Amino acid sequence: MNKIVLIAFAITVLTTGLFAQERTLGKIDFPNSGDAAAQADFMEGMKFLHNFEYADAARAFKRAREIDPDFAMAYYGEAKSHNHPLWFQQDRKAAMEVLNGLGNTVAERQAKAGSQIEKDLLMSLEILYGNTKESEGKPKEERDLMYLDFMEQLHERYPEDHEITAFYGLAILGSAHEGRDYAIYMRAAAELMDVWNENPEHPGAAHYLIHSFDDPVHAPLGLPMAKAYSRIAPSAAHAQHMTSHIFLALGMWDGVIDANIVARDVQTNRQKELGEATTVCGHYPWWLEYGYLQEGDAASAEQVLSKCYERISGEPGSSELWHFAVMRGHYVADTKDWKAADSFNAEFTPGTRGAVNYYFTSALAALHLDRMDEAKQALDKLMETPESVERNIQMDQIKAIMLVKEGHQNEGIELLTKTAEVEAGLPIDFGPPVIVKPSYELLGDVLSEMGKYDEANAAYNKQLERTPERRRSLSGLNE
Repeated sequence: MNKIVLIAFAITVLTTGLFAQERTLGKIDFPNSGDAAAQADFMEGMKFLHNFEYADAARAFKRAREIDPDFAMAYYGEAKSHNHPLWFQQDRKAAMEVLNGLGNTVAERQAKAGSQIEKDLLMSLEILYGNTKESEGKPKEERDLMYLDFMEQLHERYPEDHEITAFYGLAILGSAHEGRDYAIYMRAAAELMDVWNENPEHPGAAHYLIHSFDDPVHAPLGLPMAKAYSRIAPSAAHAQHMTSHIFLALGMWDGVIDANIVARDVQTNRQKELGEATTVCGHYPWWLEYGYLQEGDAASAEQVLSKCYERISGEPGSSELWHFAVMRGHYVADTKDWKAADSFNAEFTPGTRGAVNYYFTSALAALHLDRMDEAKQALDKLMETPESVERNIQMDQIKAIMLVKEGHQNEGIELLTKTAEVEAGLPIDFGPPVIVKPSYELLGDVLSEMGKYDEANAAYNKQLERTPERRRSLSGLNE
């Protein structure tokens, strides 16, 4: 992506009226029975929904139903804003509070719908939230699949309806409960392409197709959507960020950096408009820092991390702590500035979200500084954190390096090789590695230090299959 164009676009976003009442969020067509006076707010809500700006979507739908208290689709949209398919989150209680405002029973709510298609859309939520005889009492994962089956039926009944097709595609993506699944994603893409081809400004089509192609193998197919999506919905911070999913999967670091600068600034302006605290330890700064690190711009990466560090010195939330820990990990591991782990220290308990990456990074840095006692203390803390595959992988990484440093090279390499194989069996991350030092890259580093360059290069190449153009793996090949 042309950097000058992106910078110019960012200036446009920040200096024009995109944060006034009328926002640019894409183009959709959603005929409905609501009052004409409520249409602008309703349509804005639907567009925000497609852009995963869920809080703004809920606010817009609330305005629509305040204008028209019997506007069934406004209740539908607001209730839908409490289900986040790709994040596997659902607030059924909040959704039911909205639906109960329309009617206390399924029958009452159906009676408020102005057409058969509106009845069908409302019924999809009754299934999703467990209000039908078949879905009642079922766990979320089962209800997701029942909802998917119903959306498939609606798609067959209304094949020309772009909103139903888009939400059907999203439902397919939301059924990947075990993580990245190529078959599921390609099934979603096959449905969504029709909407994209007929309306290349549809925010949902562009957005969900990017998710469908969000991996190193399929990312080239998502480049047209990535290049278009920021222009489709410049008022949505998430839309600006989502383009970088494709750029990261392809190792296009300029695109990752520029997209997340714009996303961060759009988000900041919106938060100021709402009177909310500005996010400095969050998703967009994390991706921005990672992009800088992959470009070799350690100074800019440190600036992003330092702002986050200032924030967590106060009273940070769990999400902020998690992002700080992973950002600290990437900075220390990717710059090999091991002493920076001391500079960016914080109070973490083993049960704190982010503790795994925090203690792993502390242990890794201590090992490289030959401070074995500190490394063992950090490993002990790491072992106290809640068990997970990612925790176990990072724990074994530290144990393997300790074995090598203690003279047990064969045992260390054997453990690290097994660890790399376990990590390779996990779905590829949707973004920067959550395991801050990828195992095959670490294996390559250790083998290279032993002078086993051919084996090291094989390890680096395996890592590059999962994380294309990753700076440290490429530099390992060239050392």
